[in-house]
Amino acid sequence: MRRQEKTLSLLELLRIEPSPRSLDYVKNKTQFHLHHLLTEQRHPLTWNLSQVIKADTEKGLKLLFGVDGDVVRKLESLAEDEAEIQKLERASQAIVQALQKGNKIFFYGCGSTGRLAKFMESSLWRPFWRKWKKKHQWKSLFSHLPPQIEDRLVGEMTGGDRALISALEGFEDLQIIGRLQVNDRKITRGDVIFCITEGGETSSVIGAILAAAEKWESDEEEARNHLHFVYNNPDRVLEVLERSRQVLACPAITKINLTTGPQAITGSTRMQATTIETFVLGLILERAVFKLLASHLNRAQLACLGFKDEPDIKKEFRSFSRLVSSLLSCSREIASLTDLEARTYQRGKRTTYLAKRALLTVFIDGAERSPTFHLSPLDPVTEKKRHSLFQVWTEARNHLEAWHRLLGRSFRGLDFHFYQPVLAREVHDPYLREVALQSLLKAGKEQQNLYDFSFSQENIRRRSPHRGDLGLMVGLKEEIKELNQKNACWQAFARLCSEKKARLALVFTGHESEEAFKREIEGSSLLRRAKNVCVPFSGEDPLGLREQLILKMLLNAHSTAVMALLGRVVGNTMTSVNPSNLKLIGRATYLIMSHVNDTLSADEWREKYGPIQPLSYAEANALLFNCLESPVCRASERSEVELSIVRALEALRLKKFVSWEKAISIIKEQGLEAYLCRYNPRLRSL
Repeated sequence: MRRQEKTLSLLELLRIEPSPRSLDYVKNKTQFHLHHLLTEQRHPLTWNLSQVIKADTEKGLKLLFGVDGDVVRKLESLAEDEAEIQKLERASQAIVQALQKGNKIFFYGCGSTGRLAKFMESSLWRPFWRKWKKKHQWKSLFSHLPPQIEDRLVGEMTGGDRALISALEGFEDLQIIGRLQVNDRKITRGDVIFCITEGGETSSVIGAILAAAEKWESDEEEARNHLHFVYNNPDRVLEVLERSRQVLACPAITKINLTTGPQAITGSTRMQATTIETFVLGLILERAVFKLLASHLNRAQLACLGFKDEPDIKKEFRSFSRLVSSLLSCSREIASLTDLEARTYQRGKRTTYLAKRALLTVFIDGAERSPTFHLSPLDPVTEKKRHSLFQVWTEARNHLEAWHRLLGRSFRGLDFHFYQPVLAREVHDPYLREVALQSLLKAGKEQQNLYDFSFSQENIRRRSPHRGDLGLMVGLKEEIKELNQKNACWQAFARLCSEKKARLALVFTGHESEEAFKREIEGSSLLRRAKNVCVPFSGEDPLGLREQLILKMLLNAHSTAVMALLGRVVGNTMTSVNPSNLKLIGRATYLIMSHVNDTLSADEWREKYGPIQPLSYAEANALLFNCLESPVCRASERSEVELSIVRALEALRLKKFVSWEKAISIIKEQGLEAYLCRYNPRLRSL
């Protein structure tokens, strides 16, 4: 009798032994297997986004803006919750009292929420005080305010200012980093703290809030007025995570839960989660500024500073929908811009963004494209060849001035001698310790010299736009009047694009209509020929919060749509995610497992290749780490998720060994979505 041939497992077919890192991750890092979180689920509205957007860009953008409706509904719900409103008003009052006593306000986050923290300081707080400090009639006001009020708010992110460019691996996964940064920035009892994490589980952010809580010892009631933990997942799903449970169970910490649901792109919390956090925290700050000023100014003076009325958090929550409506009213123009930028990249060209007041908002969206869509981050000046698809410039004479315009202050790095001994001593996981110490070498103050985003002669010489490239100017309402000024940087940039045969586009907020904006630029032939988007906005906005948020939501949807057109999204899943930390390794593993098993369960696959055992989480993770550790895969600059999905399915289809080189070839020739649709046609109709 003939012996039945043994069916080989996927890893046996591919001759893969799980690496020590993979075995460790599957067994010991279960607290970072986060696919159960609400923010990691697929949103039903954008389920087939990639197919929709390739057929109709505007329709795809409307789906993305449609998910912002979840933010609208959450804010309207909060407006009806008196206990939550009182909690936010107390936070605002705590800011006022802390400032009056000479204390600081500290915003801390990681990744997108870290950039949010920088935004609070550098786009809202510092510009407001600087604007009015320049005007002679307000000089007497500052004698009544806390000294150096501009410096009283500190926005800090895991890894410091260098992490604005790209994540510093290993830091996010360590509570000790957050603790050290709290101490490094000299946060003391009496300061008001906002620690923000979209997922509610980020280790460094949890370390920061717990370190701050320890400074209050047993005074829980007073501590609650000063310590705030802001997050976007339901408590019940976070309580299974030990680190999150520590915070949720701590009576000294005020919890601000802003859960809206799944994100427009699965796990992409830079979108709705960060939008609602920015709006809520911005309103808390705006109300605090009003209260601080109201004790020194009359109503007419307050109106001159942009406060016609006392900010009403309830009212503002209910009015958020008009920001989304403004964006939807421009969906056709945004779609045209999206198509233009996508075509630019499809033709092998690049984009240069120019911004002034909106610089940080533009910079953040650009930086966040890298981990979300597996793109090269902004290029350092030492890189002779451009790798990044985009660059961001601002009006500045050199790199140091550009950093100052971005941050509103000098660059802050992490002092190696302060952090290194503690990391070496207290991080016991050998891999995390090694990675964190390597990242620390890239976090110092000297890093500012590696990046130059000045619109300067040096940068024009180094990385000027070329024929077929795209120049994109982004600004706020107050800057529209500068567009026709011959000596303004806008005109200089438009001339440069014209001379270099690069396309030009404009994105501005503030005018009541597209026609009114066109009349504003009618006098400039260079600008008149440009593609333009002007999102209408009117009303009080003393700190610029609402205008900046409109731009944030626009750029988030636009850049996501561009990447979907380039094949970097399948459905609404982040198949090009860069697995650069423990959380993202978990997301990447789950995506590999999900897409492979979805294909294996398709009727068409089963008819052709028969039933096959579903891929396990451990197998998917072993495959991912094998890809991460492969020089061939690294050299290809392709997404590890894409390559792993294709290699797994090809091996299971052919029932034999398939190389990484073969998977790379298939991805380059077909793209992941087209490949999956061959074996799972229902993807086209979902």
